[in-house]
Amino acid sequence: MVQSKDVTAIQRKYKIIGRQDIITQCLASDQADKHLLIEGPVGVGKTTIASAIADFLGRSFFRVDGDERYTSAKLVGWFDPPVVLQQGYTRDTFVPGPLIETMETGGVLFINEINRMPEATQNTLLPVMDEGRLHVPKLGTILAKNGFRIIATQNPEASVGVTPLGEALRDRYVWLYLDYHSESEEQEIVKINTGVKDEEILNIAVAITRATRDYVDILRGASVRGAIDTASLYKQLPGDGHKIWEQAAVMSLVPKIELNDNAQKSPVEVILTLVKSILANF
Repeated sequence: MVQSKDVTAIQRKYKIIGRQDIITQCLASDQADKHLLIEGPVGVGKTTIASAIADFLGRSFFRVDGDERYTSAKLVGWFDPPVVLQQGYTRDTFVPGPLIETMETGGVLFINEINRMPEATQNTLLPVMDEGRLHVPKLGTILAKNGFRIIATQNPEASVGVTPLGEALRDRYVWLYLDYHSESEEQEIVKINTGVKDEEILNIAVAITRATRDYVDILRGASVRGAIDTASLYKQLPGDGHKIWEQAAVMSLVPKIELNDNAQKSPVEVILTLVKSILANF
């Protein structure tokens, strides 16, 4: 059973704001010997949670970033052709990929944005998740040591460039959804990451950023990184007032948002509209 002291220890050691329930459920999935799929928008801390859990448990941690060019051979490993010509197909001529390295160390394989991997690469994980073993031609069967886990993340399926996980693979995970922090938690995150102590600056930077998530013309809003960047720039830009907020917000948020196809305004115009709206309330 998950202990509350462990959850608190993880929060303190890795400077995680909030997320008590998420950390508890991550630890529970590990104790239940389950592989974990974490879904949520960009920038909500999926990687931070996964790496913190692995480190706290004392496991080795191997990270893979999913993209459409990530093949099964990269994930599993490959034989080194020049060495094979000299020594043949042996363990010494095999270069293990992150999947086998994780299996043999009983560690955590963290797959970032697994739904950007080709389906064939995703399906390489099926026998490992089912039986804890993987057969590699000309090498033999690799067995996973105790403690081996896969923690994968995926952005929502509406995101561009994703390959939805097959039913068989999804069926082998337990699932968590990681949403944005609360407004007060985001203010604390910005404070910790910027050193800004002025409450008004913190509140405005967070309010502008959160407004991008609900604006009608925005398909994908900004994460708390937008508020961190906005507050940091506001402190460095000369002057004060509306013009500086506009400059800081445009610089920080334009590359972090995605507009709907039918949006009538440009990204800059959208951000300027949001800044004007938020500042009217302060």
